[in-house]
Formats: sequence, C-alpha cells, structure tokens
Amino acid sequence: MRLTRRGVGTLMAAVVLFVVGQVAGYPVLLAVSAAAVGALVAALAVAGRRPRVLVRREMVPDRIERGRPAVVTLWIHNPGKRRQAAFTAEDKVGNGSATVEVRALAPNAQPGHRTYQLPTDRRGRHRVGPLTLSRTDALGLCRSELTLGETATLWVYPRTHPVSVVPAGWQRHHHEGAVDARSLRGSLELREVREYLVGDEVRHLHWKATAKTGQLMIRDYADPSQPWFTVVLDDRREMPAAWFEEAVELVASLVVAAAKADHRCRLLTATGVDVSTDPGVPSTRRLLEELCVVERSREPSLSLMPQGLSGGGTLVVVTSTMSAEDRAALGGPRFTDTVVIVLGARAPEIPGVKVLRAASAVDGTRRWQSVMV
Repeated sequence: MRLTRRGVGTLMAAVVLFVVGQVAGYPVLLAVSAAAVGALVAALAVAGRRPRVLVRREMVPDRIERGRPAVVTLWIHNPGKRRQAAFTAEDKVGNGSATVEVRALAPNAQPGHRTYQLPTDRRGRHRVGPLTLSRTDALGLCRSELTLGETATLWVYPRTHPVSVVPAGWQRHHHEGAVDARSLRGSLELREVREYLVGDEVRHLHWKATAKTGQLMIRDYADPSQPWFTVVLDDRREMPAAWFEEAVELVASLVVAAAKADHRCRLLTATGVDVSTDPGVPSTRRLLEELCVVERSREPSLSLMPQGLSGGGTLVVVTSTMSAEDRAALGGPRFTDTVVIVLGARAPEIPGVKVLRAASAVDGTRRWQSVMV
C-alpha cells in the first residue's frame, strides 16, 4: 500500500494549511486541513487491503499476425469468506500495458472471467506480465497492489499477404563436391558412397563397396530438381525504418508461400542471419519467428549479399537502396531466377536480373505475381 502522487500532494497541502492556519489564526484553513487528513484516512481504509483472489491467465492465441486480435481471459476466484471490493488488473505487454476493471466479488463465489485484448500493433516477441492487481479509492489518493509473477510470451508476426511462388530447382550437377548439411537428397542420382547410418534405406546398400571395406556402405542420392527458395532481406542501417517494416512483410509473404508450396527455404540478411528450412507448413513457424525479431543493424556499410551464397533455385533480394557493389555482387552466384524488389526507390538496371519497384509490401506481392506467375 502506498500513497499516490495526488495523495502525497494532499498530505503536504494538509500540513501547510495546518501550519498557516495555526500561525495566522485562520480556522477555515484548519478545517480544510482536517478535511484533507480525513480524506486520506478514508482512502487508506478503502484501498488499504490488497486484493486476495486467485487468478489464472489464458492467452489465445500466443502467436498472431501484427494487427490481429490476441485475447487474454482472466479466471478470477474469491476463495475467502469476505467480500472483495472492485479492483483493476493490469498486464504489461512489452513497453505497453492492457487493463481490465474487475467488479466486486462475493465470498467463495464461482470463478468468473474477464477478457481484454493485447496490443498487437508492433512486430516482435513480447513478454506478457507480470499481472498486477491494484485497488484505489474514489479520489485516487491511495493505491494497494498485488503482483503475480507468472509471465507468458506473445509472438507478433509480420503480416503476410497472399502470393504464389513458382517452382525453381537447383541447376544440374549442383551435387558435385563435398557433402554438407544443405545437400539435397532423395532422387536416383548417385552422389557418393558412404558408411551406413541407422535409418538409411537398406535397399540402397552398395554390396561391392561393403565387401571391399568390410563395413556396410550405402549409396547416397541427391535430387537436383527439388525447389529451393532463397531470400535476402536488407537489414542494414541505411534501410529507412518505414521501408524496413514493409520489406519484412514482403519477405514473410514470400517465404511462407514458398514453404507451403513445398520449397526448401533459406532466409538471409546482411547482418548474418542464415536460416534454412525443410519444405512444408511446419517450417513457416521457424521463418516467422526469425522475421518476428529481426531488426535493422547499427553497424555502418555492410555488404548486402552474404558471403558464401551458393547458386541454384530462386533468389529474391528485398531492399530499398542498392550500391554499385551490391549490383556487382548479384552477378556472382548462378540461380535459375534472380529477382530484386526495390521498395520506394528507383529500380536500377542489372543485367540478367529481374528488378521490380514496389511502393509497399502489398504492391510488391502484386508485381511479383505479374512477373513470376
């Protein structure tokens, strides 16, 4: 329990009025001082007791697109034998908060519920809680609080817009060279012969190599025609904040559509983010979580194109500004299709590259549809 700023001001005013009234001999000032003290005593009596209730929070959903509603339900129960006066429940959400007024609770009443919406206007991973139950008097002079330490996480994803992605496979013979974690497997093109691992197809055993080495050896196959979709997001500090949010939405729309279309996806940024996913809807969560927390870099003069970018499949670069070095870097890796989407700026001409100018994320998806589908 504590006095609010108004309560502290009232207490100081009461003291000043009492002193002036005593010194100057003004009974009216003494009366006003006594009234102020009486109001403070009444406020302490009304708001002095903390709410003694049981509260359970339910948040549905915990992952939501920016701007869509996320609802919290508070299940509130008064287990005591005394009536609980009305109070306010406040949940912290990132740098903001959400509040709900709870009416007085009868003794040992059945659990009731109150609902309120969380702010979802800002993309990011937000901590919800702790929940604070507070009670104040009618004049706002005194406040008592009870903090419940349980917290939850609200993922506010970037908005996605409907878009189609055309299939584009790796170039033939991409499988030559060393095997790495990103090697595509599963077709009838022999990549190498290696030791058998638990879970490998027994029908792919290489008996001649097994007889020669004395260990079980298996044929390892690669599929050069499997679709692979690579997107580079410009997160350099030169990227204006407003355009960066549009770029994140556009990238989210493209990678989610690609994953749902059974493409293997790779998400990269200028600052070093590198996420590769398998095809299918389950991969969209991993991609959206990364796009949920990505921010512009504070480091100056980074290169747009990441180092070690291999060719094959479709490459999409989303940016708002391109230097001569950036344009030159696009001529390095060989992709089936290379597309640059420039937001809000004049689209430069790059040989062998489709360059699209867009005024927003929605406009970017439309121009993509008109050119690629």
